[in-house]
Amino acid sequence: MKKLATGLIALALSFSLSAAEQIKLATTTSTDNSGLLAYLLPAFEKDSGYQVQVIATGTGKALRHGRNGDVDVVMTHAPGAEAKFVEEGYGRLPRQIMANDFIILGPESDPAKIHQAKNIVDAMTRIHDTGAIFVSRGDESGTHMKELNLWKQANLSTDYSGYRAIGQGMGPALLTADEMQGYLLADRGTYLAFMHKLNLKVQFEGDKSLLNPYQVILISDKKYPDLNHEGAKALSDWLSSSKGQEMIDAFRVQGQPLFRATYKN
Repeated sequence: MKKLATGLIALALSFSLSAAEQIKLATTTSTDNSGLLAYLLPAFEKDSGYQVQVIATGTGKALRHGRNGDVDVVMTHAPGAEAKFVEEGYGRLPRQIMANDFIILGPESDPAKIHQAKNIVDAMTRIHDTGAIFVSRGDESGTHMKELNLWKQANLSTDYSGYRAIGQGMGPALLTADEMQGYLLADRGTYLAFMHKLNLKVQFEGDKSLLNPYQVILISDKKYPDLNHEGAKALSDWLSSSKGQEMIDAFRVQGQPLFRATYKN
């Protein structure tokens, strides 16, 4: 009996230590699909001694994980939703750590001729008015939120014959749009990671509305005092440090940079 009790205590201590060393990060599929996290996190783990458990999902779901106290830190890319998250007291110490941009991909034939568009409103209007297929992630992600904002900016409804909402992440959305020969909004990083699998081409880019900033946000220590706030702060600090920022800038896929660190924005 004594041996059993001793074993249970040892198991409990082991679990406690393991939990203290683990950081739960809810982040977007774009940071995961692009390979960025697989590149950054081993260096952080080596430097800090922490282990990071990644939950890759859409921004909306990532922030819900934060609201529920299911994770220690979030890294997302929807400024409006993030501001509300902080204002409501769920998040603290928001830091913009990097940015890339959104692009509109489409078939090489470009049936809506959006490569001739003067601006993003013109591009969205051409897609809508020609009834061209547009694949939407439809998953409450940061990319989906941005896409809906672009339709709103153009004063257009998504209720048209060519609109396809699939409720999937960026990778599946890219493959679906490629198969359907449709348009879609994508972050440049995930596109570059998938481009060798696609026939889609960049048909519109460069509009200032397509900037895509990423923030890391700690979860409220007042609402959820039992989370690993020390580990979360260590991750946020490391991503914002000179080493973290330099690694973000150095990351390449297909020989091209995917993200720009904050200090270069």
